[in-house]
Amino acid sequence: MWKEADNKLTRTIEFKDFVEAFGFMAQVAIIAEKMNHHPNWSNVYNKVEIELTTHDAGNTITDKDRELAKAIDKLLN
Repeated sequence: MWKEADNKLTRTIEFKDFVEAFGFMAQVAIIAEKMNHHPNWSNVYNKVEIELTTHDAGNTITDKDRELAKAIDKLLN
């Protein structure tokens, strides 16, 4: 579930293992590149932490962030 705080949409996702987490990140990378909107994220073993904010809008949440969040959610369904 996405959380909204400090002008960011955030979500932590836990996967079965590192390979599954890394595969998910690769899928998100392709979508983000096509949208020209890239997440701040980190990965430790099976967890991926994502922060979405629009830098060129003063580091606030915009429709770009909400659209990328929806696209990421579709990968998880």
